Amino acid sequence: MSAGKPRISVITCTWNSVATLAATLESIESQEYRDFEQVFVDGGSTDGTLELIAERCPQARVLRDIRGGISRAMNQGVLHSSGEVFCHLHSDDYFSSPSTLRLVAERFEAAPACMWLYGSILIDHGGALDIWDARHAPFSHHAYAMGSISVAHPAVFIRRALFNETGGFDETLKYAMDIDLWLRIGQKYVPQIIDEPLTVFRDHPGSLSSANKLKARQEEWSVRRRYFGAAPWQTLVFGLRYLRRTRRLRAEATEH
Repeated sequence: MSAGKPRISVITCTWNSVATLAATLESIESQEYRDFEQVFVDGGSTDGTLELIAERCPQARVLRDIRGGISRAMNQGVLHSSGEVFCHLHSDDYFSSPSTLRLVAERFEAAPACMWLYGSILIDHGGALDIWDARHAPFSHHAYAMGSISVAHPAVFIRRALFNETGGFDETLKYAMDIDLWLRIGQKYVPQIIDEPLTVFRDHPGSLSSANKLKARQEEWSVRRRYFGAAPWQTLVFGLRYLRRTRRLRAEATEH
């Protein structure tokens, strides 16, 4: 790994995102740490999203009409970026403070062998912010396989070398591509943890995870079974939790 603070690629996937994108851009523009680049991956916006990006971020790299789902969009963003470290800050999300990138850069500088790190996030419920239950116990692959710790994708920062080694996000997945990647890389590399919020996730009815909770749970369970051999009893424990949660989700769907 190179010495010093890394250049960071901030990758934002958009699709008709003009209603929320301004807050995302403002949070990036306010960052104290300035050695970063912006990469936008757009799925064919027609609502003024691309015009807003052109106006606010004239130096950014913009990939247009990238189809094939969010996993492919995220992979394309990394492949067309140049930073040593990258993160995905989608158009629904924004950095929690101007210090986010500085804290990340300083941690990578202090731990040059670190391949990935994550922090906590805040949840924006229409302007009201709640702390996410991050359960920041020390990371282990077994603990993550069991579901006793959580890793919030909006607060994850990864070295490009690790992305190249592992092959990135599984483009056949629609919901659990991040869980799949954390299980994959977590078998070999233990992440650093910044125990404070780095990013804010905007929760609203159109959020993928909010609108399709049952499908997301089903795909997550399918992904976790891929790693049964590496953590057999931990996966079984998670499976019991999965059964309880899906029964509850089905009951809620029947009530509505």
